Amino acid sequence: MKFFVDTAEVDAIRELQATGLLDGVTTNPSLIAKSGRDFKEVIAEICEIVDGAVSAEVAATDLEGMIREGEHLAKIADNVVIKIPLTPDGLKACRHFSNNGIKTNVTLCFSANQALLAAKVGATYISPFVGRLDDINLTGMDLIADIRGIYDNYDFETQILVASIRNINQVSEAALVGADVATIPPAIIHKMYHHPLTDKGLAAFVKDWASTGQSIL
Repeated sequence: MKFFVDTAEVDAIRELQATGLLDGVTTNPSLIAKSGRDFKEVIAEICEIVDGAVSAEVAATDLEGMIREGEHLAKIADNVVIKIPLTPDGLKACRHFSNNGIKTNVTLCFSANQALLAAKVGATYISPFVGRLDDINLTGMDLIADIRGIYDNYDFETQILVASIRNINQVSEAALVGADVATIPPAIIHKMYHHPLTDKGLAAFVKDWASTGQSIL
């Protein structure tokens, strides 16, 4: 499963890129607003740091506006992926971009039917929001499993990009049900390293080694 980081903070992206774990980046208007920087400058800088897909979201909600903005954003770098909402006009724009070789990320997906529509118009990625479904007492990961089943039934090439991840358990759950990508906040990625038994075991190894008085070098 690919790991994307869900942030517009360039320093956090650089830090994760250095680990070798990062396959891409997703951004959205809320994340860009938090960064306090110019949108296009941020996207261009991220694309220089990361070789993989970098999602840049259109601000327009009408078809013509989404196409104009998407085509403009796609010129920033070859790895830009145009992020568009799952609306009738958004799906029309997705078809336009797909027909013209521009990769897309269809966002704000909350049902298997919506995911089916996105696949049929050639979306590169579909972004189901598992955390927001969990917030309203539904099980977000059930949606991922349903989409996986539908896509496998018909050999759709659209990749399932699990979004709105709130904890480390959702990362492993997404992998277990066969998601292609998880986009994860930096803090959650860092938490994945840790386990109390790992920390305890390492502390014991360090103590025991020190007691030998030896040096490897």
